[in-house]
Amino acid sequence: MKRMLAVIAAISVLAVPATASAAPSKNIVETAAAAPQFSTLVSLVERAGLVKALSGKRQLTVFAPTDAAFDKVPKKTLNALLADKGLLRKVLLYHVVAGKLAAKQVVKRDGAKMLNGARVSFDVKGKRVFVNDARVITPDIRASNGIIHAVNRVLIPPSMR
Repeated sequence: MKRMLAVIAAISVLAVPATASAAPSKNIVETAAAAPQFSTLVSLVERAGLVKALSGKRQLTVFAPTDAAFDKVPKKTLNALLADKGLLRKVLLYHVVAGKLAAKQVVKRDGAKMLNGARVSFDVKGKRVFVNDARVITPDIRASNGIIHAVNRVLIPPSMR
């Protein structure tokens, strides 16, 4: 009888599903680095010296361009960013909002001020969410210090257009 109770207890423990609310252990940079679609972004964050800023305890929201998004950037523009660390930082910080904005909060706002000081607009068209002209393709990728929303385009600050 004791043995049967032990087996039932073991099965009941194994049957309890993991909670979705478990806090993520990786920060924004570690989370992005673990996802193959963000390899270009991670490499540029490293080149711009922003790893520490995006890895701290400060809660942030990153609208992260995928590798496919970076493939759409003209080579001339990409080379200019690679040649100018300050310009690269300005563009990358145009993808980051102070604070944690889940998708359900983004859709209720008309925009946000980014860490480079410029604003972006948020727009909902049907079931699609846009940040300026970039479409959010994967929302709410959780990290220990915020949220990542994958986008299909690189955001270019107004001062560079």
